[in-house]
Amino acid sequence: MNELFDMPSDIQQGYFGVVALHLREALLPVLTGLLVALPVAQLCVRLRWLYPPVLWVTTVLYAIPSLAFFVVLIDYTGLSELTVMIPLAVYSLVVLVPAIVDGVRSVPQETLAAATAMGFGPVRRYVQVQLPIAAPAIIAGLRVASVSSISLVSVGMLIGNEGALGNLLNSGMIYHQDRLIWLSVAGTAVLAILVDAALIVLRLLLTPWMPRGARKDTRTAAVKEAAR
Repeated sequence: MNELFDMPSDIQQGYFGVVALHLREALLPVLTGLLVALPVAQLCVRLRWLYPPVLWVTTVLYAIPSLAFFVVLIDYTGLSELTVMIPLAVYSLVVLVPAIVDGVRSVPQETLAAATAMGFGPVRRYVQVQLPIAAPAIIAGLRVASVSSISLVSVGMLIGNEGALGNLLNSGMIYHQDRLIWLSVAGTAVLAILVDAALIVLRLLLTPWMPRGARKDTRTAAVKEAAR
């Protein structure tokens, strides 16, 4: 069993160290994208004319191939994790911004009026009223962004072995070891499934007020909107 997880000499960490690195390189950009997307989406909700150009910019940035993005960044960030994570954070915006905007816009006007009447200011109303109600749509966007980011990290193997589990795929092809290739592919798939399951559990914990069927319908609609 130990031989299965033996790493070649060009991999510095053990297998589970590589898995932890993959998670870090994949999820930190999504978290960063979420922190950027929240205020940007709120601006798009308040200033409706701003939403189309923001959506256009995020879509254009998403269309840039990851390898080309890496090549541009190498002059500034070198062969580092940051070179991999910056494009992933940018890519997450194309999913997260529409998900948050659609979720916040779905909040009934009566609810916003009631919050205003209770003395809630714009920031408090956004944080305590709009975001909790929009949570199903936001988490649906996070699911798409997280799974996409987990798969894209492997491309980092092309720039100085910064692809985490993707490095195993590269080593497996170099040394003709199918074991390393399967560890890379299976590990990436399992990580994506586990992260997706964790976000589903988070959604259930954050929205106990929603009927089970309503949660499912909201998730489906949110994913369709985020995938546009």
